[in-house]
Amino acid sequence: MKATELAMHFFLQLAVILGVCRVVGLLARRLGQPQVVGEMIAGVLLGPSLLGLLAPGVKDALFPSGPSMSILYVVGQVGLTLYMFCIGLEFDTGLIRHRARSATSVSLAGVLTPGLLGSALAVVLIGQQGQYFAADVSAGQAMLFMTAAIAITAFPMLARIISERRLSGTSLGTLALAAGATDDAISWCLLAVVLATFQQNALIAVLAIGGGLLYAVGMLTVGRRTLARLGPIAQRHEGVPQPLLAGVLTLLMASAWLTDYIGIYSVFGAFLLGVAMPRGLFAREVRRTLEPVVTGILLPLFFVFSGLNTQLGLVDSPELWAMTLLVVVVSMLGKGVACYLAARANREPHRDAFAIGSLMNARGLMELILLNIGLQAGLITPTLFTMLVLMAVLTTLMATPLFEFGYGRHRRRLATAADASQAGADLGPEPAPEAAVAARTSLS
Repeated sequence: MKATELAMHFFLQLAVILGVCRVVGLLARRLGQPQVVGEMIAGVLLGPSLLGLLAPGVKDALFPSGPSMSILYVVGQVGLTLYMFCIGLEFDTGLIRHRARSATSVSLAGVLTPGLLGSALAVVLIGQQGQYFAADVSAGQAMLFMTAAIAITAFPMLARIISERRLSGTSLGTLALAAGATDDAISWCLLAVVLATFQQNALIAVLAIGGGLLYAVGMLTVGRRTLARLGPIAQRHEGVPQPLLAGVLTLLMASAWLTDYIGIYSVFGAFLLGVAMPRGLFAREVRRTLEPVVTGILLPLFFVFSGLNTQLGLVDSPELWAMTLLVVVVSMLGKGVACYLAARANREPHRDAFAIGSLMNARGLMELILLNIGLQAGLITPTLFTMLVLMAVLTTLMATPLFEFGYGRHRRRLATAADASQAGADLGPEPAPEAAVAARTSLS
């Protein structure tokens, strides 16, 4: 296609994607699922799993392989990077200091337990030579890959669920984000080690682990002190002037490129840059400017692109379905249950621990990205790829219902008590009951 034809085709794709995402998102909300789950399902519906079966000609015409898919991928990556930057802008590191022990325990449980269970599962899978892993994959490489696949968290999705449930900036939301970010970073490092040994190139692992640590430490120390100067500039202008915003976006794209280059994925560069940015008026104005376009137009492309590459029809025998069920059970035990128990061991309330376990158990599209890398590198077969995709979809669909069951009712009770307290305060000068005061404190 010529450049003008590619642009015209992209506009058509964008219209279809946004329309389908809107419809499926509304249906998902009626079923108690967040918009992000609807966007993930919309991608699967538009891909070979449904549209490709019902109308393959339409699917191929709308989403042909080649340059148009590359454009979708790149624009989706830009949307994801901008969104994770906005999440970082509202990440309160002060809250996590008070629950550092819980965050560390949850994070370790979310890696060590998947390491044990994933390694055992890998031994079973690699025993059937060539069916699940490539024939030249060693047992150690298979163990590390399965550990990463089970330990990874749907960090962008987790962030969006927390944002949609208005938990951003709360102690619970910050704890879940911190544990999820840490587990994802470790998972990407494990994948880098697998790729390094499989491709016999140690530089891959050195860049991912060493470079990632240097970037994180530098951004949260020297970077944070340097970027603090942006806050007073925003105060003087009573907002974020266009040249300043352009400079911030330039720095964001450079951070995304750097973390992508070293092998730990662009979302972590964007997120850590957001964490390092000054708070107050600067952060509020940047988010107010970016979020409508990012969440309304750009971010759905990321979810839909991943869904377009998912084919769920490969699991077609009782043996494969049984193995898929085993993968799902092991994944839930290794992540959701383990993180719940770790939170409870640190004396977190049952409802908070249950919420953390349900959120950490979701894999979402971070899992799909990891699986696509493993498939393209020749580590896993399309059969194991499909089984793990099904695990990712199921655990992600579970997240919101489990979260609402364990924590949503409690939060609604707090909101009702706070509203009643406010109504009482409006009627007279008498102080609110202690329970209502505690409710308002819990919501703050």
